Amino acid sequence: MAGHRTSVSLEAAFWDALKRIARDDGCTVNELVRRVDSERGGNLSSALRVFVLARVRRHA
Repeated sequence: MAGHRTSVSLEAAFWDALKRIARDDGCTVNELVRRVDSERGGNLSSALRVFVLARVRRHA
C-alpha cells in the first residue's frame, strides 16, 4: 500500500464480501483496499471489516 509492504488478515467471508463489493463497484479488490486504506484511522484489517459491515447494512 502506497509503496509499503503490508499484510492483511481477514476471514474468508470478509474476502468474499470484498470481492463482491469490488465487482459491484467495477474495481479490483486491490483498488478497493487502497480506497479503504486511504480513509482509515486505525488498523487496516479492522477498517476493512467495518467497511464490509457498513456496506452490508446499507444494502440490507
